[in-house]
Amino acid sequence: MNQDHLDSISREMGLKPYQVRATAELLEEGATVPFIARYRKEATGTLDETLVTAIRDRLAQLDMLEKRRSAVLKSLREQEKLTDELEERILGAATLAEIEDIYLPFRPKRRTRAAIAREKGIEPLAVALFEQDPAIDPLELATTFVSAEKEVASPQDALSGARDIIAEWVNENGESRVKLRALFSSKGMLKSRVVAGKEAEGVQYRDYYDREEPIAGAPSHRILAVRRGEKEGFLTVRIEPPEKEALDLLEAVFLKNDSPSSGQVRTAVHDGYKRLLAPSLETEIRNESRLRAEKDAIQVFADNLRHLLMAPPLGFKRVMAIDPGFRTGCKLVCLDPRGKLLHTETIYPHTGARESEKAEARLRALVREFSTEAVAIGNGTAGRETEAFIRKLGFPQEIQLIMVDESGASIYSASSVAREEFPDHDLTVRGAVSIGRRLIDPLAELVKIDPKSIGVGQYQHDVDQTELKKGLDDVVVSCVNGVGVEVNSASPQLLSYISGLGPQLATGIVSHREKNGPFRKRQDLKKVARLGPRAFEQSAGFLRISDGENPLDASAVHPESYPIVEKMAADLGCSVSDLMREPSLREKIDPARYVTEKVGIPTLVDILSELAKPGRDPRKSFEAFSFAAGVEKLTDLEVGMKLPGIVTNVTAFGAFVDIGVHRDGLVHLSELSDRFVKDPREVVKVHQKVSVTVLEVDLERGRVSLSMKSQAAAAAPGEASPTRRPQEKPQKQAPATGPKPAKAPAGKQKVAFNNPFEKAFKKPD
Repeated sequence: MNQDHLDSISREMGLKPYQVRATAELLEEGATVPFIARYRKEATGTLDETLVTAIRDRLAQLDMLEKRRSAVLKSLREQEKLTDELEERILGAATLAEIEDIYLPFRPKRRTRAAIAREKGIEPLAVALFEQDPAIDPLELATTFVSAEKEVASPQDALSGARDIIAEWVNENGESRVKLRALFSSKGMLKSRVVAGKEAEGVQYRDYYDREEPIAGAPSHRILAVRRGEKEGFLTVRIEPPEKEALDLLEAVFLKNDSPSSGQVRTAVHDGYKRLLAPSLETEIRNESRLRAEKDAIQVFADNLRHLLMAPPLGFKRVMAIDPGFRTGCKLVCLDPRGKLLHTETIYPHTGARESEKAEARLRALVREFSTEAVAIGNGTAGRETEAFIRKLGFPQEIQLIMVDESGASIYSASSVAREEFPDHDLTVRGAVSIGRRLIDPLAELVKIDPKSIGVGQYQHDVDQTELKKGLDDVVVSCVNGVGVEVNSASPQLLSYISGLGPQLATGIVSHREKNGPFRKRQDLKKVARLGPRAFEQSAGFLRISDGENPLDASAVHPESYPIVEKMAADLGCSVSDLMREPSLREKIDPARYVTEKVGIPTLVDILSELAKPGRDPRKSFEAFSFAAGVEKLTDLEVGMKLPGIVTNVTAFGAFVDIGVHRDGLVHLSELSDRFVKDPREVVKVHQKVSVTVLEVDLERGRVSLSMKSQAAAAAPGEASPTRRPQEKPQKQAPATGPKPAKAPAGKQKVAFNNPFEKAFKKPD
């Protein structure tokens, strides 16, 4: 463990050294982030998951830096060029860029123009010119280097070679690179131009055909957009600082006077900048901006995913789930409260009166037969029409009718996981089951799908896929462990995200459960093959056993803390069950009496909280939601309508909202609030219920622009607000259907745009 790294992290994050060291030691021992944050608070000084993750990632970055430092030192030793001074500089370098700047003059290169000049013996001329002695006549001195044998035909050839060598020195000079790098970062302009002849073909990028903006302030989505356009061959992209300022900066470093030799150096400096330095630093800044943009995009995706996974579950209720369709019918399944498939069939409510009557009869019969408590309808094709059909049947109000986002359901249906779960059923049945299970428990079902397929990202296909997977996996792990898992009913996929487990042990737990029956206590987990003490320690607190032998097994109290709870109960002369049931007993407990060397007040506070609400679910309670009645397709929309909606995706440039018309509308960043909004995540979250006003409907392209501003709704007829045109119709309030149905997060096609910089590149990622 590198103490310098620990000290550096402590300074960077404003943490105490012991907190960083303890976290690093726990990570090194194999502890997971959720376990450290939840059960090792005394060791880390109550660091939360965010800080523990940040320490983990920074340690990994510093480790990579150290590996590169070692590789550079090894290369210099092999070249026999490593001096004590050079080694000291490399060991003292704090960044990768600094190490690379030091190493650049010694990096093995291809045969450059400067190398060719050296082979011709011209380097002494370059040295003499670089001194810029006013007494030297460059042309006269260059004459002495003319040689037919070395292929130096004239003094001009000699001077050209000398300038090539000086240009390389300029490029490899650490001071000049540091200063120019800062200039590129602070004043570099991101410039995009259309490739000649591609104007018509690349129309989706037309807003980038001739655009420039400071790279320092360019938002992540625009950086990724122009990079995509460049990759697809429609755009050329450059990052350039003010050239005069760059050259003035270099001249200040390298020019000593106005002598003839200085004129040669000036020419070499300009050449070195344009031919070597500028392309090199442009590549660096491009990479830096890409990494920044990717980091932002991954964070946006991660935040959206967290809100989606933590969406309120309906809970364990008997659900009828429908994957709607017109001509091919609606695939219907009936599930028990745990999501087990009980029945499946296909109904045809949209193919004529006769079939509609049959569908109505079957729905009524199935609701009675399976005591259905909720009906889940996929929000895809024919979703709103199917909802309207079922609503007309007049089921009792206690039977909730709920639209459910089916994004990614087709991915699950065709997956090996689905085939293993339902080997005797086709894709449509699997999809309908997934829709129903998403309503019962979104988290438990969505973990079976690759997060990239859920549809809550921004340019997820353009970012580093390894980093994306790492970021999204962190979110899933955090959510799953934050909620906890019922070990006797959880799928292998859900269990695999539990701290300390993984796919192999998760499968082992399910196999043991199927062979030996439900687990009766947490200690029984140790009987699972290959589940050793370390895995048990990491996972046990996040696994729940309801109705088990020990009431604490249904809580987040870790088995290592059971003796403390038992002592609390014994001191009060009651049972652990009594302690969990009676608030008056818990109020008598003084946590300070139970502090030990390893267990402090933070853990004891958590224990008492768990005793009050054992196994509590951190997710919010499920709330009913209704789309506007009579608004089911784009043609039903009118400018000025105020509608209820569900946020389905949040990007850097705004939020997409499902208003029940099979096309998500865009609330652009500028329309999210009456106040200035820099980051949409300040205002909206995925699955949030919002009220929006229709600003524009483009039927030809299937696009809807929306606003969450109060003045958008309040603008008088014919009065132009910042986003409304004078000819727009006055606001029309759409009728609501009441509080009967509810809807899980929706998100079909994110295709509406309100800003020219976004519509050019957005794809339904």
